[in-house]
Amino acid sequence: MNHIALFEPLIPANTGNISRTCAATNAPLHLIEPLGFSTDDKHLKRAGLDYWDSVDITYHPNLEAFLKEVGDRPLHLISKFANKVYTEENFADDRDHFFLFGKETTGLPEDFMRENEEKCLRIPMNDTHVRALNLSNTAAMIVYEALRQQGFPNLELTHHYPNDKID
Repeated sequence: MNHIALFEPLIPANTGNISRTCAATNAPLHLIEPLGFSTDDKHLKRAGLDYWDSVDITYHPNLEAFLKEVGDRPLHLISKFANKVYTEENFADDRDHFFLFGKETTGLPEDFMRENEEKCLRIPMNDTHVRALNLSNTAAMIVYEALRQQGFPNLELTHHYPNDKID
């Protein structure tokens, strides 16, 4: 199973889009506090988090608590400050994979990244024109690459129109 984890997310719309990706891919969502928004019903509806109730969400009070839950399972830190491209990593090993994304403004803490450089993965891009890719787009790209390598387990590979006759 693939897990998406957000470190101190700030933008509700990004978290909402990521929750939709989690719902579509059966990926649990881990939110590492503090959050930059409230998750009460009023705020969720305003942010368009209409898939919230379809997602397995775990809140962690801090990064240390999240890392304790991950334990010795594979943890991948997604960052522009990485030397390994995400497509070079093998996700098809029948283990749970945790993909940790940093907050929209500052990413993951630099000290933490430097201590765990071997876990860092990067999406190639032209850094001279773009500071960073959108968080929700990045999460979707990463989780779908993992799912592609895993053969899209428990996902529909085809879908038909309601009036199609299927033999």
